[in-house]
Amino acid sequence: MQIDRRSLLIGTFASLLAGKHAQANDLSTLFRTIPSSGVKIPAIGMGSWLTFDITPEGPAFETRVKILKEFFKHGGALIDSSPMYGRSEQVIGRCLEKLNFPPSCFSATKVWTTGREAGIAEMETSRTLWKIPGFSLLQIHNLLDWKNHMHTLQDWKEKGRVQYIGITTYGGLRHSEMEMIMKAYPIDFIQLTYNILDREAEQRLLPLAAEKNIGVIANRPFQGGSLFSYVSNKKLPAWAGEIDCNNWAQFFLKYITSHPHITCAIPATSQVSHMQENMGALMGKQPNPSHRAQMEQYFSKIV
Repeated sequence: MQIDRRSLLIGTFASLLAGKHAQANDLSTLFRTIPSSGVKIPAIGMGSWLTFDITPEGPAFETRVKILKEFFKHGGALIDSSPMYGRSEQVIGRCLEKLNFPPSCFSATKVWTTGREAGIAEMETSRTLWKIPGFSLLQIHNLLDWKNHMHTLQDWKEKGRVQYIGITTYGGLRHSEMEMIMKAYPIDFIQLTYNILDREAEQRLLPLAAEKNIGVIANRPFQGGSLFSYVSNKKLPAWAGEIDCNNWAQFFLKYITSHPHITCAIPATSQVSHMQENMGALMGKQPNPSHRAQMEQYFSKIV
């Protein structure tokens, strides 16, 4: 019965996104395929580190509702969070409730504790905070106690309690250990830092992900916001119009999403206008290898 439920969950989600995909293709929206299932998801998702750790009421909360409304309006699906992110999960859950739980939502959170039983309890708490019956993706946050949690996640996936499982890191930490896990366990996703300034993952992890049919979520796409400091007084180069970039956020995001092994980038924001800019990266022409080299060369001269 549980296996049937898992198949039903995956099939339902695939159908929902397939419908959005067909509609979005008319507008040249960028989708990427999850290697382990063949399901397509929008290449821009949303992170929630710091930005959603707010009081779940009042003006700041209403702004988050508007941010998520824009996210879904422009074709977003994957929302990433963690118990580490303070009140973010609670705020996301209340926002989703306000928006009547958009069916295209791809819910992703993490387990961030030690011990098998503590991990199970934490994931159940996360599900309650999100106000959903189950997650699309559960990840082991920064590989914390990964051996214990991996057994739980594999068991939950087998029983249909979660669709996808994965592991995360950031800023180049523990890449060797992540590589070992990718080779040894049948995971669906890795999450790591990748952006135009931090390209270390290109060396080993991105090629390995392609080899092992593992999806890749790119965190810190703006390098914690620091990328904008390099371009604060600069206009976009004229050739950015060739790849339909209207602002620097789209320039940085399209660089990431045009890498063939990246499944989804997850920028975070606390402003509606920034969400609109971010989601614009899904639209129009994407950089080809020649454009990517040009982007790298241009940025290297101003860093």
